[in-house]
Order: sequence, then C-alpha cells, then structure tokens
Amino acid sequence: MSPLPWYVAGPLIGLVVPALLLFGGKAFGLSANLRHACAALPVSNRAKPGFLRYDWRTAGLWNLVFAAGIAVGGFLGIRVFSDPSAAMGLSADTVAALADLGVTDLTGFVPAQLISWGALATPGGALMVLGGGFLVGFGARWAGGCTSGHAISGLADLQLPSLVAVAGFFVGGLAVTHFVLPLLLG
Repeated sequence: MSPLPWYVAGPLIGLVVPALLLFGGKAFGLSANLRHACAALPVSNRAKPGFLRYDWRTAGLWNLVFAAGIAVGGFLGIRVFSDPSAAMGLSADTVAALADLGVTDLTGFVPAQLISWGALATPGGALMVLGGGFLVGFGARWAGGCTSGHAISGLADLQLPSLVAVAGFFVGGLAVTHFVLPLLLG
C-alpha cells in the first residue's frame, strides 16, 4: 500500500479540523495528553497537584483515545503495512546532506545512527534524544500547545498566537537543522 498523495491527505486533514471545532467544540492537538494521562492515574485527588485535579474523562478521554489510535496506526504502519528492507524515501539532496554529517545507514524506519540504543549511549545522542525531548515538552507547555495543535487547529481557528508559535517552530527547526545538528554529529 502507498500513502495518500499530499493533495488528498492535506485537504482531508483540513476538513477534519473545522468539523472538530464547529461540531464537537474540540481542538486538535496532542500535548495535553500527558496531563490527561497523569490525571487518570489511580491516585486520590488530595495527593495530586491542583493542575491534575479535574475530570479527565470529560476533558480528555476523546484525546487519549485519539493518541492511542495514532500509536496503534503507527505500529500497524511499520509492522504490518511497510517493507522493513526498503530504504527511506528521501531526496538525493537529503541523502547527500546526511552523508556529509556521517549518517549513511538509511535502511529501516529511522536512521539507526541517530535513533537507537547505541546512539543514545553517546553524548551527542543522549543530548539529542533527552535534551530534545525535554525541549519539545517544555516548549509545548510554554507555547500552550504542540505543533499539531497550533499549526492545524490554531491556524484553522485564526488565532494570532498560533501563527506566532508556528513561525517559531519553523525558525527553530531550521536553526537546529543547519546549526545544532552539524555540531552534534560533526
């Protein structure tokens, strides 16, 4: 199976978000799921911080189910519907740029030289995975949402803060790609 072309998948995503906003009063996004999952832990409300004392079933059950669907879909996509021996579909320019950084094994779903237990054991790998994970989590909380929430729901809702956040995501991504990643891999 091949994925839907961008000109089909993009409009479908674009139609789902306004439907969620208009008919369900729901905003698309995933970063709030950590809060919902922590609020769902079987601990008495007195032991929870005030931030986690709310009815997570009403506020976030639908979003937790949505996130679980993403995880199941990703698992099925990798394990059932993909060919693990096939190389990633990258442009020749990307392959050349990665080779310049020393990333040459492009078999599998992600480059094992970047995402693996062996890579995590290196200082640069640990900084990329642990530091990057912390920065993504902190940034999503500080920005009031994640990239999907701001770029899809926030922009569909014509929110200026989402436009500023999305611009920041792109600037940050370009800066990391062109300046930080070469330092960590070089």
